[in-house]
Amino acid sequence: MDRRHSILYRYVYESDSVSISQIRMTRSCFKKLCDMLETYGKLSPSGNMDVDEQVVIFLHMCAHNVENGVMINRFHRSGEMISKCFARVCNAVIRLHPRLLKKPEPVPHNSTDQRWKWFKNCLGALDGTYIKCLVPPEDEPRYRTILNNEIATNVLGACSQDMQFIFVLVGWEGSATDGRVLRDALLRPHGLKVPRPCYYLVDTGYTNGEGFLGPYRDEKYRLKDWCDGHQPTTPKELFNMRHSSARNVIERCFSILKARWRILDDNLYYPVELKDRIIMACCLLHNYVRQEMPNDPFEYQYESSEVTEDLGVGDRDYITSVGTSNEWDAFRNDLAQSMFESWTATN
Repeated sequence: MDRRHSILYRYVYESDSVSISQIRMTRSCFKKLCDMLETYGKLSPSGNMDVDEQVVIFLHMCAHNVENGVMINRFHRSGEMISKCFARVCNAVIRLHPRLLKKPEPVPHNSTDQRWKWFKNCLGALDGTYIKCLVPPEDEPRYRTILNNEIATNVLGACSQDMQFIFVLVGWEGSATDGRVLRDALLRPHGLKVPRPCYYLVDTGYTNGEGFLGPYRDEKYRLKDWCDGHQPTTPKELFNMRHSSARNVIERCFSILKARWRILDDNLYYPVELKDRIIMACCLLHNYVRQEMPNDPFEYQYESSEVTEDLGVGDRDYITSVGTSNEWDAFRNDLAQSMFESWTATN
């Protein structure tokens, strides 16, 4: 076995446990990903570097946030070759987005899922998250977050009920509000599509309006508020408890994403333009792992505490604005009342 094959064996081919540790997926998943990247991502051998070596380098750097200088020693390649390889694979992964982004599936009217059955026509949950990035000094004020004063980009993500990304928007500065980012997502030609009467669950950072169902403000909401045995006493409290339990999938999705791909942890190595592409690639790879591996090892490590208790969207009338709506408030009130009446009848 020559040195190159010995390196690949050590990082991937020795066992599935080694492969998951080093590149976040099993050997069979890795082989299938390489085939997809060749067939649909236009990735090809470069010089004396085969496709599988290129993909291992990219995945290992994403999984462990390893800088270029360390990779030179681990893979015995030049720094220039490592950098070119990283960019090539990143671009190839992004080309897979039509195949890897989850197609939205509304909660059906006959759903029996205890978490989702009350939210008919719901496509999933939506939220923003901050990811640190490296920007020129003159741009730092725009990227500085209000919450923790970090230099970061504001990433909007929408995920399905099974924690796969449906939509991801990268590139907004950390100072941008969630509502502003969402409005931009709706207006883009290939942006977020929310067909009537479908909607996403959102938190209090967004307006409760058509297409985006938020919780009641000034009421108990976070899951931790319900972990002490407290029982809802009003329709609004029960609605918020169930809304939080379902909407929590987007928070778990972001947590698993960042835990799986440690390259998202800091802003030391990559300028913001490249970091945006890395974020998108990591979201797509997150979906790939969840689609191909029956048991996602990172899901169980980062499971949040919870309260126990192909229908495509097609060509429809899409929502293009964000705003308050009396009709939407009435819809929420009716839903809360229905929940409460059903709950009190069985308790």
